[in-house]
Parts: sequence; structure tokens; C-alpha cells
Amino acid sequence: MKQKTNKAASKRFHFSAAGKAQRRHVRQSHFNARATGNDTRHKHPDQSVAKPDSGRITRLLPNS
Repeated sequence: MKQKTNKAASKRFHFSAAGKAQRRHVRQSHFNARATGNDTRHKHPDQSVAKPDSGRITRLLPNS
């Protein structure tokens, strides 16, 4: 049977070029209307996921 991608996980995590699982920085969903795209991007960089959790994420996202 074909493996399916977990859609909830695909919206929250992605993999860097080096193969590390990454997530968005917390507290970014409010008060961003006034900030430019540059400000928002530099203020909240992506963060690496803890090593024990990255194995689970790899299983949830088999095709990435």
C-alpha cells in the first residue's frame, strides 16, 4: 500500500538542504500587518527540531 503524507505535519515542518527537520518560530501570528516582509523574515527565523522528534517527522513526511 502506498504511504500517505500527513497533511498536518506537512503544513508545520519542512526539511533543510542538509536534511534537518525545521519548524516555524513561535509567536508570529499577530501584529505582522505593519511590519515589512523583510522585518518579519529576519525577526523569526526557522528553528531546527529536536533530534528525537525528527525521526517521527520523517515518518510522517515520507516523500519529502
